[in-house]
Amino acid sequence: MEILCPNLSSILNGKEASYNNLYSSFEAYCNEIDGKIDLCGLSLGGILALNYVIDYPDKVEKLILIGTPYKVPKIMFSIQNIIFRFLPKSMFENMAFGKKDTFILGDSMKKLDFSNKVKEIKCSTLIICGQKDSANIKSAYYLSENIKNATLKIIENTGHIVNEENPKELSKLIMEFWENRKELDL
Repeated sequence: MEILCPNLSSILNGKEASYNNLYSSFEAYCNEIDGKIDLCGLSLGGILALNYVIDYPDKVEKLILIGTPYKVPKIMFSIQNIIFRFLPKSMFENMAFGKKDTFILGDSMKKLDFSNKVKEIKCSTLIICGQKDSANIKSAYYLSENIKNATLKIIENTGHIVNEENPKELSKLIMEFWENRKELDL
């Protein structure tokens, strides 16, 4: 099995960092891969994976969504944008996008809402959320209740950045999900 991890800002190929441009670049990236694929995404990566599986249900075998909202929380995004405005550009250096692109992306995502479409997802899905991820915990429960083949795992004492806050538990849950897949494929 080959594991690919696209750099989201790089796949834009110089295009403006709007959600539509990012999703169309991600869509093209995934469609270049022959056969079925498994998708795993955290936060924005999860939103892209969610969007993709809705658009291409026959292309996705398995889906993992980590700290992923099914609908962009407008109030929280607005508060986040106010805070981001006061942060220096240097604070964005370790993020996927610079300060300017982060605002463009955020503005273009305000109306994203997959509420009515998640029920169409049929592939085996693992939903992971940190117990302290107050922005996405309700979304995790919603997704687990509305995706037919979904399993929900809440990681205790962990916030939104699960991969940094509790990488061992995250890795364990993902590996269990993949191993279960191998058993089902037999």
